[in-house]
Amino acid sequence: MSHPSSSGDQVSVIPKSHTIWIPPPPNLPCSDLLKGSREDYIKVGIPLFQAATKGDWEAAKALLGHRPKLVHYAITENKETLLHIAASAESTKAVENFVKNLVNLMDMKDLELQNRSYDIALSLAAQAGNIETAKIMMEKNRHLIDISNDNRIMPLYMAALFAKPDMVRYLYDKSNHMRGDCWVNENRGWVLQKCVEAEIFDVALKIVDDYPNLAFKKRLLSNVLLALAHNAGAFEKKETYVFKIIMSMFNVKVRLHEKDTEAMQFLRKIWEKIVIMPKREIDDILRGQPLKVETYPSSPTKNGYYKTYLSRILFVATKMGNTRFIVELVRLYPDLIWKVDDKEKTIFHLAVRCRQINIYKLLFEVGAMKDLITPMKDYKGNNMLHMVAKRIKQKRLQHVSGAAFQMQRELLWYKEVEKMVPPKLRQEKNNGGQTPQELFTETREKLLKEGGEWMKHTSSQCMVVATLIATIVFAAAFTLPGGYNQNTGIPFFSKEPSLIIFVISDAVSLICSSTSILMFLSILTSRYAEDDFVESLPRKLVNGIATLFLSIVTMMIAFSASFFLLYNKKLEWIPITITGLAGIPVTLYVFLHQGLFMDVFKAAYQSKRLFKHTNKHTLYS
Repeated sequence: MSHPSSSGDQVSVIPKSHTIWIPPPPNLPCSDLLKGSREDYIKVGIPLFQAATKGDWEAAKALLGHRPKLVHYAITENKETLLHIAASAESTKAVENFVKNLVNLMDMKDLELQNRSYDIALSLAAQAGNIETAKIMMEKNRHLIDISNDNRIMPLYMAALFAKPDMVRYLYDKSNHMRGDCWVNENRGWVLQKCVEAEIFDVALKIVDDYPNLAFKKRLLSNVLLALAHNAGAFEKKETYVFKIIMSMFNVKVRLHEKDTEAMQFLRKIWEKIVIMPKREIDDILRGQPLKVETYPSSPTKNGYYKTYLSRILFVATKMGNTRFIVELVRLYPDLIWKVDDKEKTIFHLAVRCRQINIYKLLFEVGAMKDLITPMKDYKGNNMLHMVAKRIKQKRLQHVSGAAFQMQRELLWYKEVEKMVPPKLRQEKNNGGQTPQELFTETREKLLKEGGEWMKHTSSQCMVVATLIATIVFAAAFTLPGGYNQNTGIPFFSKEPSLIIFVISDAVSLICSSTSILMFLSILTSRYAEDDFVESLPRKLVNGIATLFLSIVTMMIAFSASFFLLYNKKLEWIPITITGLAGIPVTLYVFLHQGLFMDVFKAAYQSKRLFKHTNKHTLYS
């Protein structure tokens, strides 16, 4: 089933319920305007609709003055009243004033009118997040908050469903924390789940505190944990944009000494209650609901079928890279590191498969147990090294720019896991008869080719620029500003500081551009073997780009210095202006290529630190 919004779009909002509840007929408004002549509807209904949408009270007032009963008439085919339309309109001062004036003309019962979807105007205001509109209606009729639709869905649920945090907080307080005859644990649980999905954790914490018995409903707990598992960002402490840029430039990670996020507080509160349950119930919660049935010939069951649980919470969190979530679960339930999914992979095998480095690095913290985990195989006989070798989805490499650096990252993963697994597994074949190295070479053939082409294309373009600069500065070295004394051969401005700056800058530019050419030439003549992408090619590229940048900077310095020689002090503003303009290409170069340069620099000089293990423990800190 679905719940129609006021615009006619179908939005799925109805939670699953295990109880049968037959709703009463909706409290519909009068339909006389819709049943009457079409001409009357065009003259009255359409102007009212437009006035409510724009907040044009004067236009509505003129019509309502002649026909005051229109305040409780339906003006749409879905049986929305004028208040329904205004409540769901974009919140502006004009709309708020419109609602205030309209409500003054209505009785309390008029505010309880429902459309065909059983929604009152407050429910539409809740899903739109129009707090001021909701306040106006609540002041007129405080019982509105307890009116549900045909599926016992309250306005509070609608606000949480459409992720309107301020509205949720307001309605939660006005509902007396969901107390009353209309509230049962089932619809309270719906609100809790939607608050978690919408990241309104402050209200979610209040609900758990107000209703501790909700923490013992397995299906609800499973859904809530699944929502948290999907949301890795909710557990990250917020940092300013500038702070992130500075830290990323220097590859520095700083752990901010702040209190835990509200998401973490919420997770701890419910997980502490889950872990004291019987083991079977914990496993049921973490496993989730079976979604489909598949048959795996390599691991048949007695009945010939295999239940697949695609919403296994621990493994969803692993795929999403939700490290803090997994750490929190494992702290109170260490045996989770041994759990396997439907394809017999542990969280560490899946972390390798999905390239979730922080979860993989937790292996360093489990001590000798890692020597028992790494040899484990999936249902197709793939060990952990096969997991690295298998073809990876392109979206897993989107954060790495360029095919060459993507190839490097894949090689680094392979070499890291190769050191982690027992030596005998490195040559072990899977059920398909392939060793990890054979599988890696086969699946990375295309990426290797694309990486080589990317390197060649980038080097060729940069080499053209470096050659042009070398040509210019070489010629400039023999045509000094002001010329030479024909008798002595000494430059006329030999004692001027500007000439010394010109000569030195020109020489440095020539040397740097020549070095850059040699670097790019060595890349073009490389054999492009797999191991070349690990360190050799990235370092050559970063050195080539760095010397090219330095040659551009020193060329501009030489260019600017020459004007200080040619103009006397009375016209000093000319060389100063030119020097300022000469900084534009340098600035543009930095601005346009900073992303590439940082990626190349990290790939060349910081890639080996990617899997570096620190003494600071995350798992059992």
